[in-house]
Amino acid sequence: MTDFLDRSGLSVDSRLADFIEARALPGTGLDAAKFWADFAALLGKFAPENAALLAKREDLQARIDAWHQARVGQAHDAAAYQAFLREIGYLVSEPAAFAVGTQNVDPEIATMAGPQLVVPALNARFALNAANARWGSLYDALYGTDALDAPPAKPGGYDAERGAAVIARAKAFLDDAVPLASGRWADWQGEQLTLADPGQWVGSKPGGILLHHNGLHIELVIDSASAIGKTDPAGIADVVLEAALTTIIDLEDSVAAVDGEDKTLGYTNWLGLMRGDLTESFAKGGATVTRAMETDREWTSPSGEPLVLHGRSVMFVRNVGHLMTTPMIRLPGGAEAPEGLCDAVITSLCALHDLKGLGTLTNSRAGSIYIVKPKQHGPEECGFTDRLFDAVEDMLGLARHTMKVGVMDEERRTSANLAACIHAVKDRIVFINTGFLDRTGDEIHTSMRAGPMIPKGEMKASDWIASYEDRNVRIGLACGLSGKAQIGKGMWAMPDLMKAMLDAKIGHPKSGANTAWVPSPTAATLHALHYHQVDVFARQKEIAGEAVPSLDRLLNIPVATGRNWSEAEITRELDNNCQGILGYVVRWIDQGVGCSKVPDIDDVGLMEDRATLRIASQALANWLLHGVCSADQVDAALARMAAKVDGQNAGDRLYEKLTPDGIAYQAARALIFDGVIQPSGYTEPLLHKFRQAKKAA
Repeated sequence: MTDFLDRSGLSVDSRLADFIEARALPGTGLDAAKFWADFAALLGKFAPENAALLAKREDLQARIDAWHQARVGQAHDAAAYQAFLREIGYLVSEPAAFAVGTQNVDPEIATMAGPQLVVPALNARFALNAANARWGSLYDALYGTDALDAPPAKPGGYDAERGAAVIARAKAFLDDAVPLASGRWADWQGEQLTLADPGQWVGSKPGGILLHHNGLHIELVIDSASAIGKTDPAGIADVVLEAALTTIIDLEDSVAAVDGEDKTLGYTNWLGLMRGDLTESFAKGGATVTRAMETDREWTSPSGEPLVLHGRSVMFVRNVGHLMTTPMIRLPGGAEAPEGLCDAVITSLCALHDLKGLGTLTNSRAGSIYIVKPKQHGPEECGFTDRLFDAVEDMLGLARHTMKVGVMDEERRTSANLAACIHAVKDRIVFINTGFLDRTGDEIHTSMRAGPMIPKGEMKASDWIASYEDRNVRIGLACGLSGKAQIGKGMWAMPDLMKAMLDAKIGHPKSGANTAWVPSPTAATLHALHYHQVDVFARQKEIAGEAVPSLDRLLNIPVATGRNWSEAEITRELDNNCQGILGYVVRWIDQGVGCSKVPDIDDVGLMEDRATLRIASQALANWLLHGVCSADQVDAALARMAAKVDGQNAGDRLYEKLTPDGIAYQAARALIFDGVIQPSGYTEPLLHKFRQAKKAA
């Protein structure tokens, strides 16, 4: 049984209370009694408003459902539909032209362009790997993946033939990014280095040369005694790229955090990252390895001055959205506290250790706390977050707008009112991005009654998706985000397919986005190549004056009008979605793993989180509602795919086979059959319910 302690009328999980009082508060100058009293007052003020915003979501959804139901069998009237959305307050008026006023932003966010990692806060090892992915070996990234157009490495140690191909590819990159005054890098013998642009040589140290291009650094490791360096005419042992400029430490979609135990672990890891003293030990190769955070990198500039470069990604923390409540804190009267309110207070308290220099390393040199706030519906909810952050700043003694916010453009009401959402947080915004999967999940749920939706695989080619992606960048630029904030793009979900990533993800910097999500440190190193190919800030200037795609296109509902489905099409779509749901849910429920590489129906490993689950479950719920498939067909697909998922996980000693009476199987089935009535189609309420049941069992 969990022990709860009274703190100013709040009932607080003892594990969380101990963490706050013994770990998070000491050194901050905050008094524990006053902290709890202020926390209770904040919850008392904002929890009712949080509930009212959620009630408004449901009211708007009910009205939209009724509008579609009243027009069953009629042709869709786009003009009447948009007028209706304005009438009910779903669409709001555009704000007058404005520019955001955000100040004190680290350059990695404001004035640099590069990859971004997202990692679960509950996994210290992953978090450390991500924080340390600011710098990555291009040699290693090319050698160990399919990115290189060369035969794979032969087994049995270092393959010199593949190594030569890696070196040739890396030096070709140097020819493009930092060309020599004459000749090619492959021919450089290590004599005096003369670049075509001498200003690109920005630092030196024993065994190293530091170069600069498109705002990013490139380090040449010179070691003629090393195994690689001794084969190189200039003694180059590695080419190290500045890679993951920023990382999001995630408390939301990639974690399974359902109680005080889980949340306290996430907060503990975040505090360790903010202090710089997080470590993790694990067994590797028969030895114990301890991972810690990288220190800063020291160089000497050409003028002889010390040059210190940040050694780690600048870290955001992603709080949960407005929907969920948490059993770790109960309000007077017994109701669970809104989890997003708790995250805002506790993650910011942890970040005080960074701002006050209480640890050994620094995250934000600009003196800011970076919080990503997901799943907000429209400007009213963004304004609520702005006022909440005001209150947390007052509670913690912080200057106004110390807490910066990232607004994830992943809900339809936010996409349709994006400029107004940015305006609501205009003095603290540092990030917007697009997320295809959550955005598609909300697209399906919002228009659930409009008709059967096109298959999941066809969504990316929809007109609304193209409009959504372009509007996000152009509205962000029109609001003055360039040079002050990140405009981001979504995740590459296939960590084993790096060649395909290099072919596809160049589109993100070309679109004007100055960051995009990647699934691993290796992927970050390879994606960094794209930001050398494209000068993103020059690209932003090119497209800044282009027209914003019309709202009509964004609101084009992706229904499959008049489509006759074959049995084979239906079976394939059912199997595809059921396999994905089961493969993700079984790890979430049984093992508490919120993000992992889950084999898809074709055995391709995909990085899955709750966003992928949302779209799959909503897609099947929609087809069930409109009779494209039957309940019996869905149950048959679940049974078929349970056997497939069992086979895919046969090598996992922690895996529990899927059976119809098992908790994980029941959770997967509920996500489909109860999908229509889930708030905004979110999966969290059901996942938390079944995970809590599993933990109790």
